[in-house]
Amino acid sequence: MSSRDRGAAVSFPPPLVYLGLVLAGLAVERFAALPQLGLPWPIGASVTLAGLVLIAAAIGLFRRRGENPEPWTPTNAIVDAGIYGWTRNPMYLGMAIAHLGLALAFDSVAALALLPVAMAIIQTQVIAREERYLREKFGSAYTDYCTRVRRWL
Repeated sequence: MSSRDRGAAVSFPPPLVYLGLVLAGLAVERFAALPQLGLPWPIGASVTLAGLVLIAAAIGLFRRRGENPEPWTPTNAIVDAGIYGWTRNPMYLGMAIAHLGLALAFDSVAALALLPVAMAIIQTQVIAREERYLREKFGSAYTDYCTRVRRWL
């Protein structure tokens, strides 16, 4: 079976990276006296909700196109409409926004500090594999899409 038939070879659910690092940040906060951000929790809750809405919109578009959003499954087409016309990774962007929101809602400097770590893991262990897979499977159609639409924003 070629890699074109296997999917992007991502071996873990990407939301677990963000969730795990938010929880790690909250655990650090529990045992370390770190400064607080001082924002009211509704701000963080609103940011979290915005991230979840973005994720839901991206998954909904995948489903309407008959594609599976899990990165370890094969894909039959490049989804490039709707939110995918603005960012190539709206699910991961939504997860990053939700992570930010949770850090703000829980007033956690440690969780906020771990956001770039989560994004780096997603970039190197998920997005890079997905891009390699899509470039191999769709060739110039995917390369053209990458030229038109930014990876994050």
